[in-house]
Amino acid sequence: MYAVIETGGKQYRVEPGQTLSVEKLPGECGDTVEFGEVLLVSNEDKVAVGRPRVAGAKVTAEIVEHGKDNKVIVFKFQRRKNYRRRYGHRQMYTSIKINEVVAP
Repeated sequence: MYAVIETGGKQYRVEPGQTLSVEKLPGECGDTVEFGEVLLVSNEDKVAVGRPRVAGAKVTAEIVEHGKDNKVIVFKFQRRKNYRRRYGHRQMYTSIKINEVVAP
């Protein structure tokens, strides 16, 4: 059984027991998070596709940790203009563990 959820402007294919990193979510480590933005649910032989969401479907997960991702270097440059800008960015993330997928 798996589902496709939307969080942080991105879509993820999730299964029970899976651990993944998503955009930062509010809450403490050990808290339970519920995702109602379920776009697709598959249960072995049945597939429910939402328009745009599957009514009555939800995914519950547990927050494992919060952290910062690796640094991404942004370098701007214009030739012959003596223009160079360099800065970095570290995106905040939340690591979650999927507990269950509830189909409608």
